[in-house]
Amino acid sequence: MKVFCGRANPTTGSVEWLEEDEHYDYHQEIARSSYADMLHDKDRVFKPMADAAVKIVEKNGFSDKIKIINKHSTEVTMGPDGDMPCRANILITELFDTELIGEGALPSYEHAHRHLVQENCEAVPHRATVYAQLVESRRMWSWNKLFPIPVHTSCGEQVIVPPLELERCPGAPSVYDIQLNQVSSADFTVLSDVLPMFSVDFSKQVSSSAACHSRQFEPVASGRAQVVLSWWDIEMDPEGKIKCSMAPFWAHSDPEELQWRDHWMQCVYFLPQEEPVVQGSSIYLVAHHDDYCVWYSLQRTSPEKDRRVYPARPVCDCQAHLLWNRPRFGEINDQDRTDQYIQALRTVLKPDSVCLCVSDGSLLSLLAHHLGAEQVFTVESSAASYRLMKKIFKANHLEDKINIIEKRPELLTSADLEGKKISLLLGEPFFTTSLLPWHNLYFWYVRTAVDQHLGPGAVVMPQTASLHAVVVEFRDLWRIRSPCGDCEGFDVHIMDDMIKRALDFRESKEAEPHPLWEYPCRCLSEPQQILTFDFRQPVPPHLIHAEGSIELRRPGRSHGAVLWMEYHLTPDNTVNTGLLKSVEDKGDCCWNPHCKQAVYFFTMADPRAPLGGPQTVSYTVDFHPHTGDITMDFSLSDTLDDGQ
Repeated sequence: MKVFCGRANPTTGSVEWLEEDEHYDYHQEIARSSYADMLHDKDRVFKPMADAAVKIVEKNGFSDKIKIINKHSTEVTMGPDGDMPCRANILITELFDTELIGEGALPSYEHAHRHLVQENCEAVPHRATVYAQLVESRRMWSWNKLFPIPVHTSCGEQVIVPPLELERCPGAPSVYDIQLNQVSSADFTVLSDVLPMFSVDFSKQVSSSAACHSRQFEPVASGRAQVVLSWWDIEMDPEGKIKCSMAPFWAHSDPEELQWRDHWMQCVYFLPQEEPVVQGSSIYLVAHHDDYCVWYSLQRTSPEKDRRVYPARPVCDCQAHLLWNRPRFGEINDQDRTDQYIQALRTVLKPDSVCLCVSDGSLLSLLAHHLGAEQVFTVESSAASYRLMKKIFKANHLEDKINIIEKRPELLTSADLEGKKISLLLGEPFFTTSLLPWHNLYFWYVRTAVDQHLGPGAVVMPQTASLHAVVVEFRDLWRIRSPCGDCEGFDVHIMDDMIKRALDFRESKEAEPHPLWEYPCRCLSEPQQILTFDFRQPVPPHLIHAEGSIELRRPGRSHGAVLWMEYHLTPDNTVNTGLLKSVEDKGDCCWNPHCKQAVYFFTMADPRAPLGGPQTVSYTVDFHPHTGDITMDFSLSDTLDDGQ
């Protein structure tokens, strides 16, 4: 049986209905999961997926000892005719996410103790402890607040200032989970020792009620308290002899034996406001949590005595944290990137320029105004971006000087533009719906839709874009696609085969987005330009096709191809969303930290495969203008091993 699946196309902005196999979503879930990564994590307690567990249990000869109940734990029934004949005396679970409690661990444990297990049961894992460390970090703070942005003009320096409402906003309530080990120690100043904030004993009754836990400490350095770094560890047994820690390398008991994980990382929390702290002057760090979320605050006095403890989660009331995610905040705050746009604008702006800016929540319109455009229009297609930009314009006294239009750009009329023709069409381009690098090609479709509003000789910036690729060897990311085989003596080839079949599905074979600054890798080839897109012309009606080969110049395991976009604002100014630095002798990569790159994995890589010599990767890449899709296929020639 076939089913129709609705899918929003980020490139064209339209919703498409596709005919798919009835198991499509099932295959998607398996293919895009990190189950293989979890199995490679030798520290964790493993519970296989329910639909594969029965077969795995049977294959390993435990059918008479293990019963699979394919239900949520809160639906399990007890008694002679129930799922379980009696309450259990051992509770084995894996309910944790990077934040520990974000997957509903507390209410699930609470229910289990009340309905499923005996009073004096033992739990595996036995106990979890959440740790925190207070730091000052301009880089991480730039993921949460809008900084003043200087703009050097012919009339002197102008500064784009954030609205007061944004500065006072406590920010988004969600945690920012990252591979903290990839943040340079030069990017933050430690203000506190590592503080154990609270523990949960899973062998006893657990409460999901909201609570707060405070720790008094003396700052180890003076500075501006901005960010709380947090992680947890779990003790598997009551004696604490078997421990699994998420600590970053500087806080780990054995950094040399650090286990890489992508399913559990570390947490970055932003304080509601930055606060000065003085070395040696006592202060309280408070961890708050409800049944699913954790957040932090600083208190000058004991929270037990001071009723100013924040009882509820911080909620964004400025719109910015709803519109811009953390990498987008960092991108907007990147002064070097802003200066690239300023340099490009200086070369294309004229005193009589009429500009139309098309990007979600972009500051390009302010740059164009400050650099001398006669009139500036900006289009915001969502109510959230419209309200935010209105606030930013007002804070900078530009509400009467920049025309903001709340409308999808394809629906623009001459009346919206006051009957004027556009002489300069601008885009970063950036759109909040974009997931893969080429989804921002939506700008090309917008450029095509507004063609009737462009005057003779109108300039489009960026002028062109190009898709680039490089073949890489990952240090660790290959684990999410690598077969497990055996896990602690259990044969789980059945699950490996299931994942492999899922990966054969059409969409699951496509590239997937990853922020590669968090995932070290080596370039085995030189970067290569694959496709080009000319924004000076409307989207062509015909397919854009490219095929060729990439020569591997360094030995290594070819795990996949990384793809990214470069936007050529002018012939002399290019914004790169991918590989930033030229590849050195060893091939170590430096990636744009504000963008996700696309990874096309070649195979489920085998870490035991020998290093390969020089090879060639053949590719075919097609841009389909009617759908906005980019399809691709990569294949290795002269492969020495199936695991390459």
